[in-house]
This record gives sequence, C-alpha cells and structure tokens, in this order.
Amino acid sequence: MTMPEYPEKIRVLHVYRTYFPDTQGGGEEVIRQVCHNTRAFNIESRVFTLSKQPSPTPLAREEALVFQGKRHLEVASCGISFSALSAFRELAAWADILHYHFPWPYGDLLHLLGGEATHKPTVINYHSDVVRQRALYFFYRPLMGRFLARVDRIVATSPNYVASSALLSRHQDKVCVIPIGLDQAKIPAANPELVARYRRDHGDNFLFFVGVFRYYKGLRFLLEAAAATRANIVIAGSGPEEQSLKSYASRHRLANVRFVGRISDEEKMSYLAACRALAFPSHLPSESFGISLLEAALQGKPMISCEIGTGTSYVNIDGETGLVIPPANPEALARAMNALADDGALAQRLGANARSRYEDLFTGAAMGKQYADLYHSLLLANPESARR
Repeated sequence: MTMPEYPEKIRVLHVYRTYFPDTQGGGEEVIRQVCHNTRAFNIESRVFTLSKQPSPTPLAREEALVFQGKRHLEVASCGISFSALSAFRELAAWADILHYHFPWPYGDLLHLLGGEATHKPTVINYHSDVVRQRALYFFYRPLMGRFLARVDRIVATSPNYVASSALLSRHQDKVCVIPIGLDQAKIPAANPELVARYRRDHGDNFLFFVGVFRYYKGLRFLLEAAAATRANIVIAGSGPEEQSLKSYASRHRLANVRFVGRISDEEKMSYLAACRALAFPSHLPSESFGISLLEAALQGKPMISCEIGTGTSYVNIDGETGLVIPPANPEALARAMNALADDGALAQRLGANARSRYEDLFTGAAMGKQYADLYHSLLLANPESARR
C-alpha cells in the first residue's frame, strides 16, 4: 500500500450554497472531485451547505460527510439561513483548512461572522464572476471585498479566466491556477447496449448537449441553429429555462431536436460515447469552465464551444480538440455542428486530441495532488492558526 505523502491528516471543510443529493451541477461536481481526489493524500473532507429540507444527521457520501443547514429563503440564487451559523462554527472549529466556493454571498457572511473558528488558512474556488445580478452586486461589493481581503488563496480553474476577470486581476497576489480534473475510475463507463440504442434512435452523427438549463447556457442559440443543422440534436437535463425552450422548439417545429430530460451518469456517458460531438453553446462568462467538456474529452469526443474568455477555451482548443465559435451566434454554431456531423474523420481526429489533452492536464490525480500541495503549504505558513 502506498503511504500518504503527508502523514499528518489535514481536515478540510468545503462551504457551498448547494450540494448532492439536492442538486447536481458543475459546482457540486468540482467539490466531489476535490474531496475524492485528495483522499490519497491523507485529507479528510466535510461539506457544509444549505437545504430546504435538511437532514438532521450528516449525510455519509463516499467522498465526504455532508452537513446541511436550513435554507429559509433564496434571493437571486443566494440561499440564506437564519439558523446555520452555530452549526457552521462547529464545523469550522473542526477544520484545519476552510475551502469556500465562490460566489455565495451568504458564505462570505458566515466566514466574517465565524469568530475565532474562522481564523484558519482559507481557500476559495473562484467559480464565476457575478454576471447577471448587477444591481444586487452594488450592495454585495463591500461584503465581498472584506471576504476576499481575509482569504489566503484564490483558486482559478484556468489561466484564461485569470486573464479575463477584472476581479481576479485585482487579487493576483493571491491567485493560483488549478484546473478541474476528473477521476475516470469514479465515472460510470458507457453501456454498449445504450450506445447502440442511442445511435439507432438518433443517428450515428447526432450532436449532444447535457447540463442545467440556465440563462447562460446559450440553449436558445442552439435551438435557433437547429433549423440549419443537418443532424439530430439531443438535449439532456432540466432547469429554469426548460419550459420556454420546449415551447420554442414546438412553435418552430424543430423535428431534429429531442429533449430527453434528466439522465443518470451512466446514460450521460453512453450518450457521449454515441454522439458525434458535444455542443456546448454557453455564451456568458458565468460558465467558467464546463465539466461536460471534460466528460466529452474523456470519451474522446470533439467539442463545440464559444469564446467567452473563460476555461471553456482552455479545455477546448480551436482546431485541435474541437471548434470554438463566437458567442450568441446561431449561424456559426450551425456551421460548426454541420462540419462535425458531416465529417466523421475530422470528428475522430479532434476527439482523439481531446482525449490526449484530458490525460495531460485534467485527470483527477493531477488535480488532487495540486490541492494537497496547496493545503499543505498553507498549514506550513500558518501552523498556529490552523491547529487551534
């Protein structure tokens, strides 16, 4: 058995507005992968989150224990609790490292009100700029400024986002880059029977989208492009934009668009194995990275994404692992989808490159080692505060 590189256990508390099993999204998957892939380095993780119906006891998941506070209300996607502070303080006192996932204004408040328990080495994962809630951002800025001044390290997931984010540029002395990684061993393999069925149902050159139907995902542009696309488009997932998207597809009689609803991880990987390419039309920098891009690369599939100044163009390199197009441009999206749908050899070449790039940069083991090194360096720099 391989001994941990760090023989002394490091205890890490992750803090985020939502988590499995309540929700399933990119932020949740990042936390799961960090927790899982740092275990080999003698790191014990816990997750603190809010839930509308919290469990009275911790939820035992493979990657971590999950502690749920009561979510009493939600304002602009920001969950708020009137009773969670004491539970948070207890968990913060347990931890050696506090690891916040940004943005979540209530998480900022928890840290600033945590008292002695939060005088610990502190990391934040910078998932996204505040893009949509500009009016509320004016009132949030003082709280955010105090919080960011207190943290020790800000982790960006790509150098692209560091270059494009004005806020990150103001804190460059604290910023480091750790790309998101996926452990293939913890992802279900594609089911050959499902792969064969999906190709029978949709053709062997269909395009695939999977994700939560949010405002920044660019799905309206995907539907507009569908009318000029010579292949079927399978859309998996659900979310706030679902009804308006389905209504648009019905009104415009988009016979080549198929909504398949929420799917399991096995179904997702089987769709990715069966499809010609992943369509990823996110058009706003709220999309900071794109977990499904990594999942497509893992399956050796080319990707179509937009240039929005974030990690999407770090995962997907134009002309190398897929095609990168201007955002909010249905015509360019249709051309890209037709190029890959019509040319199997091109899709295969780009997909093979995507798999190689995943192996070079985005494995779970590589990510876990970088976080373990970061946690360890913070403990060495702050030995007294960390072990209180």
